Amino acid sequence: MRVEKAKLGDVPQIHKLVNHFADKGDVLPRPLSELYEGLRDFFAIREGGGLVACAALHIYWSDLAEIRSVAVAEEKQKLGLGASLIQACLDEARGLGIPTVFALANKPEFFERLGFHRVDKMELPRKVWGECYRCPKFPDCDEVALIYQLEPPGA
Repeated sequence: MRVEKAKLGDVPQIHKLVNHFADKGDVLPRPLSELYEGLRDFFAIREGGGLVACAALHIYWSDLAEIRSVAVAEEKQKLGLGASLIQACLDEARGLGIPTVFALANKPEFFERLGFHRVDKMELPRKVWGECYRCPKFPDCDEVALIYQLEPPGA
């Protein structure tokens, strides 16, 4: 199994996988239309013709991107697939010259094991005021903000 950019045919499976975990409260739900619009953000891992894991790198500005919609099929967890997807997102951000990557997570320990550190959500005003205010959880969000610095600020 290897990480690849998602393809058009993956969208229904991404939708099913992401929304399975959204139903459990682990990630935010994503409508099918949003997944098609953001297809180029997604990485996928496939096995036997089916999608078993996905994650997206969404660019906010020249200096900021978010890793979101990280989902690994329950029977494929604990195999390093999530870490491989996060690394692919970080590699893409680095290649694009984006110095800061963040994630909002209900399971921050996963991201902390990969080198992210916790920050106050208000350190991410582009996210909070550009998107979070539309979320049904706003302003009582239970997710933890985490940041990964690819380059030092101002470098």
